[in-house]
Amino acid sequence: LAQGGATQKSLYDRLGGKSAIVSVVDDFVANCAGDQRINSFFAATAKDPARLAKFKNNLVDQICEAAGGPCKYTGKDMKTAHAGMGITEAHFNALVEDLVKTLNKFKVGKAEQDQLLGVLGPMKAQIVEKK
Repeated sequence: LAQGGATQKSLYDRLGGKSAIVSVVDDFVANCAGDQRINSFFAATAKDPARLAKFKNNLVDQICEAAGGPCKYTGKDMKTAHAGMGITEAHFNALVEDLVKTLNKFKVGKAEQDQLLGVLGPMKAQIVEKK
């Protein structure tokens, strides 16, 4: 509880809840699919509707849980999920740019963007393999 007895809304609530996160993930995945720098990593998943749906659901749950929402991410840990992909810092940064582009499109405030990226940022060490 914040001072004065007022509770601060969770990042999840400030982002607009699960339906807003679903919209963000749909747009974000489309950005990644259209990004020549990284879309090769998503090509196999994008071609398979079942895999794509599972990927999006995992991403929604992961962002929802990270933002303090009621969801529970049950997918693989980040190191396992990205092992052997050869992801570089440049690839990771491209993905972050694609996410920020989506967040800007949905007019997500700077404080919320910074908080979300702050929660997701530590995953970088588990995802990037190549220096």
